[in-house]
Amino acid sequence: MGENVRSEIFREGLLDGRVIVLSGAGTGLGRESALEMLRLGATVVGCGRRPEPLEETAALAEDLPGSFEHRTLDIRDDEGVDAFFDGVMERHGRLDTLVNNAGGQFLSPAEAISPKGFRTVIELNVTGTWLMTHAAATKAFIPQESGAVLSVTLSPHNGMPGMVHSGAARAAVENMMRTLSIEWSRFNIRTCAIAAGQFATDTFVNKYPKVMVDSVGQTIPMGRTGESEEMAWLLAFLASEAGAFHSGSVITLDGARDNWFGPWPPAMVSAEGGGPLAEERRK
Repeated sequence: MGENVRSEIFREGLLDGRVIVLSGAGTGLGRESALEMLRLGATVVGCGRRPEPLEETAALAEDLPGSFEHRTLDIRDDEGVDAFFDGVMERHGRLDTLVNNAGGQFLSPAEAISPKGFRTVIELNVTGTWLMTHAAATKAFIPQESGAVLSVTLSPHNGMPGMVHSGAARAAVENMMRTLSIEWSRFNIRTCAIAAGQFATDTFVNKYPKVMVDSVGQTIPMGRTGESEEMAWLLAFLASEAGAFHSGSVITLDGARDNWFGPWPPAMVSAEGGGPLAEERRK
């Protein structure tokens, strides 16, 4: 992670001079994305609710070419969000990209989710994303007539049992990005959603049921979970000039899980599994 001074993928200095705000920068996909952008020379302003993970990211960032700042922030606090972006503009005078990576949910059968639990997930994933996006636009992107918003959502899109609250929230964010890509195009603002599948983050590996962790790779056509750096590479690409024509899209990064459950061909129809293909081969 932080010990790699240069990116494995992109040219040195790709994001030199760019100022990037990244929420949820203390763990998982957010941390690795912050480190990759720092390797490429960006100034990354990370935020999160707890200071300790952000300080750990800062320690990993010490020898990297870019500059890392961090602030604690609850993205549901509208006054706190406004003050956060005021500070970014006072210190840097501009903002190039906002990455809405902060979010959260809990695994639960739909009938067991309380009104409070549902509201909490919606407020964090939808309201928090809106507050961050609106503040970035009104305080930076619209006045300077440029900017990009990259919002991390979830895949698969065909329903996630145990995640009805999060599925509803992430669908709202994807539509938000589509709509803003139209409304704010006149200010040269790009907005995209990145639908993340199953990644082998610390949270997933250590906090989800072991049976789920051990078996989830078998549900993905590519046969494995994603690595955090694969999300980091996509976000860095979209934050660079190479991403300048990407707007209004939902980019799914999930090893084809959005299209199919499990390997292809499945055992029941494969030649090796003794199914119909095997019968056809014997004819």
